[in-house]
Amino acid sequence: IAKEVAKLLEMKAQLGGDEGKHKFVLKTPKGTRDYSPKQMAIREKVFNAIITCFKRHGAEVIDTPVFELKETLTGKYGEDSKLIYDLKDQGGELLSLRYDLTVPFARYLAMNKITNIKRYHIAKVYRRDNPAMTRGRYREFYQCDFDIAGQFDPMIPDAECLKIVHEILSDLQLGDFLIKVNDRRILDGMFAVCGVSDSKFRTICSSVDKLDKMPWEEVRSEMVGEKGLSPEAADHIGEYVQLRGGPDLIERLLQDPKLSQNKLAKEGLGDMKLLFEYLTLFGIAGKISFDLSLARGLDYYTGVIFEAVLLQQENDHVEEPVSVGSVAGGGRYDGLVGMFDPKGRKVPCVGVSIGIERIFSILEQRVEASEEKIRTTETQVLVASAQKKLLEERLKLISELWDAGIKAEVLYKKNPKLLNQLQYCEDTGIPLVAIVGEQELKDGVVKLRVVATREEVNVRRESLVEEIRMRTSQP
Repeated sequence: IAKEVAKLLEMKAQLGGDEGKHKFVLKTPKGTRDYSPKQMAIREKVFNAIITCFKRHGAEVIDTPVFELKETLTGKYGEDSKLIYDLKDQGGELLSLRYDLTVPFARYLAMNKITNIKRYHIAKVYRRDNPAMTRGRYREFYQCDFDIAGQFDPMIPDAECLKIVHEILSDLQLGDFLIKVNDRRILDGMFAVCGVSDSKFRTICSSVDKLDKMPWEEVRSEMVGEKGLSPEAADHIGEYVQLRGGPDLIERLLQDPKLSQNKLAKEGLGDMKLLFEYLTLFGIAGKISFDLSLARGLDYYTGVIFEAVLLQQENDHVEEPVSVGSVAGGGRYDGLVGMFDPKGRKVPCVGVSIGIERIFSILEQRVEASEEKIRTTETQVLVASAQKKLLEERLKLISELWDAGIKAEVLYKKNPKLLNQLQYCEDTGIPLVAIVGEQELKDGVVKLRVVATREEVNVRRESLVEEIRMRTSQP
């Protein structure tokens, strides 16, 4: 029906009914949204927490163009490549909108011959996905990436990336979370010993990656039915991918008669053991789970991979907390920069991306539910007057405050009523009012009123800036 209606509307538009006026649809494009001042206030708070953490760990910041040459992005994302937005050829270069911040980062390193950098990058990316906006899935959305590039001793940078995820999720107070880790080499070794041919590694990997959304039976039938894997191999994989644990599981797999014979898996397990040692030193091992079902769909990962999920205790009777979706993910991708380098020089990299949109959705819903008032401005003081004909004095005073770096506002009326000025402060959450009146001007003072308590004090004009700073400084 919807298709037919759309067709009819299109025909109507072409015929030009309504006295030749075309009804203009006011909406944002599918999978995008506007942000109100209230939403932006929440967003800025989250960005500040994340950037503070990235800077605490010594990261520099870079930026790259929102579109790349199409060939830069082609062949880097496996099955997801079909979600890349291609731009219409404007004569000359074939371009696509960036799909993530990792491939542009690798291009940037190769292009500038950089072999060592710790950087963060926060910017919008684009995916021609079917959006589920309620769950924080969009076609245009922000990514917050932190990456460490360079040749270092194993697992030290990897452990720091996990520490960063732990710090940010703890800081944002989103509730209980778990960080799942695995290693591409363990997965590839497991596929090999289970009898999966090399050519099917990646496609089977993307099936395994669906285990957090689908039961094993459905994943198994996709592997066997759609991807042509033998039922025996699928069952064999099933025995492994349902395992999760910590250092004890790593030890058990190192003793596993089949896996321990596979060179790749053995390397991966050795590194995983080392990673857990470092995570224990960082004091965060309790929040980390070694999970053999974690695959992460992207093609470029080569070593450790991880994903952070929020846990929701549905009710008291449930032993097992339920995951409400991924809020961060990342891993090691040692081959990506080499794909761009003409000489194929590799730059090992490990990085993490914070799922900022999912986090916004959760915080926004929380604010809605609590009806908490969110301030959308940072104004410290309103310059007001108690009598008429004092506009010039208000403007002189506010100019002094602005020049001193104070965030101040004034009502755009010649003779506003004092009550209206005070009401404006109540509505917008401005904490202080600086009132000028004829008597105050004679005495060289300003009446400073605290909106919340209604207490008033006379402050010497020359001390006003200091007084406002003192009363509005954050503890």
